[in-house]
Amino acid sequence: MASTTKTLRRAAAAWLAAGGALAAAAWPAVASAQTERESLEGLRQTTLALIEVLVQTGTLTREKADALLAEAKKRADAAVAQAPKAWGDPPKPDAPVVRVPYVPQVVRDQIRNEVREEVLARAKVERWGVPNATAEWTERIAIEGDLRVRQQSDRPAGDNPSPLDFLAASLGGTTRAPDFAAGSATGLPTGSTQDDRDRLRLRARLAINAKVADTVTAGVRLATGSATDRVSTNQTLGQNFNRYAFLLDRAFIRIDPTPWVSVSAGRVANPWFSTDLVWDDDLNFEGLAAGFKWPAQANQTLQPFATLGYFPVREQTGPRRGRHMAGLQVGAQWEFSPLTRLKFGVAQYVFNGFAGQIDGDYDIVSGAGRSYGQYEYEAGLRQRGNSLFLTNNPNEIAAGLTPDKARWGLGMRFRPLAVTAAAEFSHFAPYVVGLSGEVVHNQAMSLDEAYQRSGGIFFNDARAFGIGLRATVGMQQVRNLHDWQLSLGYKWLGSDAVPDAFVDSDLGLGGTNVSGITAGLLYGLARDTQFGLRYLSGRSISSPTVNWQNKDRYAADSLQVDLNVRF
Repeated sequence: MASTTKTLRRAAAAWLAAGGALAAAAWPAVASAQTERESLEGLRQTTLALIEVLVQTGTLTREKADALLAEAKKRADAAVAQAPKAWGDPPKPDAPVVRVPYVPQVVRDQIRNEVREEVLARAKVERWGVPNATAEWTERIAIEGDLRVRQQSDRPAGDNPSPLDFLAASLGGTTRAPDFAAGSATGLPTGSTQDDRDRLRLRARLAINAKVADTVTAGVRLATGSATDRVSTNQTLGQNFNRYAFLLDRAFIRIDPTPWVSVSAGRVANPWFSTDLVWDDDLNFEGLAAGFKWPAQANQTLQPFATLGYFPVREQTGPRRGRHMAGLQVGAQWEFSPLTRLKFGVAQYVFNGFAGQIDGDYDIVSGAGRSYGQYEYEAGLRQRGNSLFLTNNPNEIAAGLTPDKARWGLGMRFRPLAVTAAAEFSHFAPYVVGLSGEVVHNQAMSLDEAYQRSGGIFFNDARAFGIGLRATVGMQQVRNLHDWQLSLGYKWLGSDAVPDAFVDSDLGLGGTNVSGITAGLLYGLARDTQFGLRYLSGRSISSPTVNWQNKDRYAADSLQVDLNVRF
């Protein structure tokens, strides 16, 4: 902008200084006078036209353009006053005196070329005169989203323990289903274990991604759902026609300094190669993630990769301890043949600050201290399935603890090791067969250590192992009319293989300590419009009331009918 203004000033000064020559021929008359006048007039018209174009396109305001012309005229007048007198005899007294400073052709050509190049460059960027053209910055913005309407029917088994059974069992100081063991201050159960439930649900997501620079991307995604449910973006309809919250689902900055390094910060998508055995499909991570790929070579069939991540779960505030999760995954993708693709990875996850213990920050006179409750696995985080015990101070329990004041804590520590593999076979194109599996084992689980921290509770039927398998056949993606895909899955996830807060929220109505199957169908009704049908049947593995002698169980079947649209 500054360079353009400087060039225009030079051009304007040149033709204004010669303005007198355009009104009358200079004395003495020479053969090139007419040519000189035409050249200067052309330069004048070109400069005026360029200034007008810059005003119309918003590069210059009208006020700045007028000021530019006024300044150029002032300089031209000064140049005329200082110019040397023309050679030869002086003109007659009654004849107008016109002095024309000589502008060399080289200078005129330089001015013309500079103005032309700068204007053409700006015209190219701003697309002057291009039909239906949009601003350049719009090409760096990508908007996408999806809508889903779901009818969901949940059918718990009729022989499930009643809410009163769960509440009574929890009086022993332990449970694996705190939502079923919940009660009021008067000791009445508030959970539901045998009631059928039918819901019409909505999911809406809208994402905006911006290519800020060649190596920098920023993204924001909004989604429906609850601010206290990280593993679901569903909104149940039937809220008296009230509007729903649109929450910040993702917000990240990604830097790709090289093709084989990518660093993301903020609220990011799941960075791990995984299935829903360990991480729910709707879960996003808050913190830092870095991905590395081995630089690709010509005809390379094996490409190793690695992922690092650090994610705070609860900040450290005063005497209350913080929580965080970190992980490292290494693996490789193998193009076994043009029709066969394999991928595998090994991940080590570490959860710090999650394990519970009896809370000591309680005084029999003054009550709870500042850090009291820091060992609780709170309702806004947990789902169902992990082995829990009461972390309430014994003095608080002795004073008469009511069910609504129970503070449940995790009995186990978590350091799960996960091995994931997937294969894709395109031998039957356009149909694709996909197989995936994941195995997880909590290496930090210790019944003896849990016994010490819980004050004498022995979780003898706790399980630290999990496995998930899934097979799909059909189109790789259901995008067009009549595209289809069938899926079948099996899952066995022990009570304490992973924290139940972050796993799948559908099978068995969510959480760990569940085994069962899923079967699904996706069918394309139109471009990016899908009909979905999924059946899920799950039941508990270990006793949900931690009463293994009774061999009680909790089971539930679900049917989901979806209409999906993406754009």
